Amino acid sequence: MTMVHVLSSRVLLRPTDPERSRRFYGEQLGLAVYREFGTGVERGTVYFLGGGFLEVAGRSDTPPSPAVKLWVQVADAHAAHEELTAAGVPVVRPPVKEPWGLVEMWIADPDGTEIVLVEIPADHPLRYRPGI
Repeated sequence: MTMVHVLSSRVLLRPTDPERSRRFYGEQLGLAVYREFGTGVERGTVYFLGGGFLEVAGRSDTPPSPAVKLWVQVADAHAAHEELTAAGVPVVRPPVKEPWGLVEMWIADPDGTEIVLVEIPADHPLRYRPGI
């Protein structure tokens, strides 16, 4: 069996309006920039996204598929809700404790890509590892 040795990974977005998306991810969400490349409208920006990266580069004539979603873990969904609301980010759904125990809130980027912000409570099984 062949194993692929993955060194790094990132999610690639091709927004319909790259500048608008850069303002959303960089200014409104406050994601830190990992690197930038190119110039003008064709430039790309790669943001830190927890343990991964989000690259906003290029341009698309069509919005993304509704099947594409970003899952982002945050320390406190209620604090994130307050901060994002204050930054002018429209909230699709405020934080709700789901039946499976996670606290989730939903926002969307300017092209409609759904972003799920997830808080994993201290007592949730995802945080508990028996025998460790």
